[in-house]
Amino acid sequence: MTPVLRVENLGKSFTVHELGKTIRACHGVSMTIMPGEFVGITGRSGSGKSTVLKMIYRTYVPDEGRVLYDSARFGTIDLCETDERSILYLRKREIGYVSQFLNLIPRTTARSTIEEAALDMGRSAPEAREEAEALLSHFELPPELWDSFAATFSGGEKLRLNIARAMVKHPRLLLLDEPTASLDDYSKGKVRDLIERLKGEGTTMLGIFHDLEFMQGLCDREYAMSAGNFTKRADVLAGAAS
Repeated sequence: MTPVLRVENLGKSFTVHELGKTIRACHGVSMTIMPGEFVGITGRSGSGKSTVLKMIYRTYVPDEGRVLYDSARFGTIDLCETDERSILYLRKREIGYVSQFLNLIPRTTARSTIEEAALDMGRSAPEAREEAEALLSHFELPPELWDSFAATFSGGEKLRLNIARAMVKHPRLLLLDEPTASLDDYSKGKVRDLIERLKGEGTTMLGIFHDLEFMQGLCDREYAMSAGNFTKRADVLAGAAS
C-alpha cells in the first residue's frame, strides 16, 4: 500500500534580521502516514510542530528534505518542488488545513463560506446548501446567523465555521493545527464527532494537539516533538495513554 504522505529529513530555519540571528525551527523530521491513519504530533509551544505542518501545506518552503504526497490527480509528487498551480489545485481539491488562527473571507456569510467550499469539490448547488446547513446545525450556530457576515461572529463561532469549511470538502489529507485551542469542551466534542466521521470515510489526518485527552481513542499514532525533531514515537495511541 502506498503511503499518503512520506516526509523525509525535513528542515527549516528562519533569519531574524534585526537580531542578526538564524533560528533553526526543525531538522531531520521524517514520518510516514498510511491511508486512513490519524497521526498526532505533540510537544511544547515553539518545538517546531506548526512549522512542520506549514511545510507540508507549502505555506513555508523547506530548506531541506522532501514531502512526498500521493495525489489522486498527480500521483506521488514532492510538495517541496511542485509548481504553484498544482499546489493551489491540491489545496482546493485534496488537502485541507485547519488552524487555530481564523482565516475567513471578509463580507462572506456563514452559509456561503461553507457552500463555496462544497461547490469547489463539484457538489451541485442544492447539495452544497444541504451540506452547509447540516454542518451549521451540527455546530449549533443559530439559523438567524447563517446569512450574517462571518466577520461579525465571536472567536469561537469563527473557529467552528473554519473547521466546517475544511471538513465539508472531505479532503484526501487533512492537516489540523490546534483546531480546538479556543473551544469549550462541548464544542470540542462536536469537532471530535466530525473528525471521527471523516476517519470512518477514510480521510488521512495529521494533527497537532496540546489536549492529550482529546487525542485518546482518536489518533492511531503519536510523534512527540522537542527542539525541532521527534524525540519519541508511540506506535499506538488509540485507547491507551501516551
